[in-house]
This record gives sequence, structure tokens and C-alpha cells, in this order.
Amino acid sequence: MKMPELKIGHLISRLPIIQGGMGVGISMSGLASAVANADGIGVIAGAMAGICEKDVTTNGLEANCRALAREIRKAREKTRGILGVNIMVALTHFTDLVKTAIAEKIDIIFAGAGLPLDLPAFLKKDDRTRLVPIVSSGRAAQLICKRWFQRYHYLPDAFVVEGPKAGGHLGFKAEQLDDPAFCLENLVGDVVAAVEKVEAQHGVRIPVIAAGGVYDGADIHRFLELGASGVQMGTRFVATHECDADPAFKQSYVDASKEDLMVIKSPVGLPGRALRNKFLVDAAAGTRRPFRCPYHCIKTCDPEKSPYCIGLALAAARQGKFKNGFAFAGANAYRVDKIVSVKELMNALEQSYDMATTPVLEPA
Repeated sequence: MKMPELKIGHLISRLPIIQGGMGVGISMSGLASAVANADGIGVIAGAMAGICEKDVTTNGLEANCRALAREIRKAREKTRGILGVNIMVALTHFTDLVKTAIAEKIDIIFAGAGLPLDLPAFLKKDDRTRLVPIVSSGRAAQLICKRWFQRYHYLPDAFVVEGPKAGGHLGFKAEQLDDPAFCLENLVGDVVAAVEKVEAQHGVRIPVIAAGGVYDGADIHRFLELGASGVQMGTRFVATHECDADPAFKQSYVDASKEDLMVIKSPVGLPGRALRNKFLVDAAAGTRRPFRCPYHCIKTCDPEKSPYCIGLALAAARQGKFKNGFAFAGANAYRVDKIVSVKELMNALEQSYDMATTPVLEPA
């Protein structure tokens, strides 16, 4: 059985697969365009998009917006497929990055790490950019729908519901991460039920996309059966040739064991899932000292109390310099055993989906 298409507004993706946005240079134009060319939805990360700009520490607003615009244009030169950007609500320059993405005519803006309650305010009459909030509960989805419709007469074009097995910063309390009540299967059902009420009330279609721990075609099939219209995957796309990170960053996934996955307390005030290394062990032991903040990238980060700069740490890891940083990773990162092309990965996902949906014939 073939995977169904994913429709978000006027956009139609042949495969219901969205590549998750991975910040500080992991998913930029190279990875996003490759995924779009492979019939998925490629996503450029807005978080510290300007990490390589010379003036990022002195003129962060302009540097990050300039870099994001350039990455969108570079991706457009490589593909006619669907492209999105992921812009965290918690980013200091959230508003300006959203305006930049819309001005560059990006297809979709994915917005999480906070509730994007005013996101439609940035759209002008003829803008075609679709707006997709990232939530972790049906309650959050209902609140966004109510706020957007009351203020802007606009409803989300889709929702991504992200569970606790995702990599990076997680929108859950530490004690919720292993609580079965908060597993992605339950969250998808909760958000689908909430969205169905909105759909019935307004006569619209709002697809729900499952994210966080989705690894293969069998997972995709399972979440589609639960009412999702598609999935978002981040970890699987790190170990691809087209990923924008250093080869050493990708190899850290291949080399990881299950025991290497750990949940950290991030300087931004949220739990996060990452690959254990000496940098994180030292941070947990309190051997690192508070720092001066060079970027001011996240609103909730307190340099006076933080043992390290999350921006510097992730920037170092992107370059494969793990002495000064670490890699965020999803709960299934240890299952990655080789680096492949995006096309090979997408083909493998289609094949495993087909296997999961093919009835097993009983012997006569």
C-alpha cells in the first residue's frame, strides 16, 4: 500500500513526511531542499540561522534574518518542492524571523516552543504562507484555534503534535517524559479529537501531524491509523549525506548506544534529550561556570545562572567539536546504523510502510 498524500492548505506533498527543523545549523537549505526533492516537506531551522555570520554576536537580529532569507533562497534554487521554516516562539527575534520568512514566500511556518497566539497577524492579504503551530495537547490546539479565529478570522492550516520522545528541547515536565499518559499515541488522539470539533464547527480540514520518536514506516502507519495525516521526523534525517552538520555530528548518531541517550536540564529552562558526552557530564556535575551570553537567542535563558551557553554548545557540536558542545537527538537515535542519502531514506520509509500495510497471508 502506498503512503497517502499530505495536504496542508493548497500544498500537496506526495509523501506525508515532514523533516523536522533542527536548529543552530543542522537543517538548513541543503537538507531541506533534498527532502523537498524527495517528495517530502523540507524544513529550514530558524533558531540561530545566522550562526556563521561574522556579525552574529554584535548584530544578531540582522545576522539571523539575513541568513534565514539567504537559506530560503538557496533552497528555492535547488527545488520546486515544498519548503518550510521552523521558528521557535521563544526566540528573541521570533517576530522578525517570521516576517522574513513570509517576505521570502516560504510555503509553511512551523512554530512551537511556546504558543504562537498572534502568528496570523503577520500575514497580509495575498500571502500564501501556511501556518502550522506545534503543540503537545488538545487543550493547546483548541486555545490557538479560538484565539486565531476571534482575532484574525483564521484557523491553523495544520497542527504538529510533538511527543516526549523527540530530540532537542521538550515541551514537558521532566516527570512526564516517561509517563505513559503522555505518550505520543495518546497525545495524537487528544489533538485529533480537539481538532475534529473545530473542523465540524467551521467546516474546514485541519490535518494533524505526529512527531517525536517516529522512526520507520511501521510507525508512520500506526499514527495514520490513529488519525494523524502525516508525521514529522528529525533524528532520521541527521544521518544523511545532505544534512548540513559536520560528518562527525552525523557519526555520533551512528556510534550511539541506547545508554547514551540522556535528558538534560537546558539553560533555556526546559528538559532536552541529547547524546551523553563529557561536556554534558561536566555540566551536570557543576564543573562548568556561568558565562557571558554572546547571542541572547532565547528569551528564557538566564546567563547568570546557566553553566554554559546553549548557542555556543550547539554551534560547536554542529562543527563536530564535541569538547565544547553536544548533540541533541531523539529517543531512537541509537537505532541509526549508517549514513545514507535522503532519497535512500525516503525509499526505505516507503518500503517499510508498504510492509506494515501488506496483509500476512496464512498458509493454506
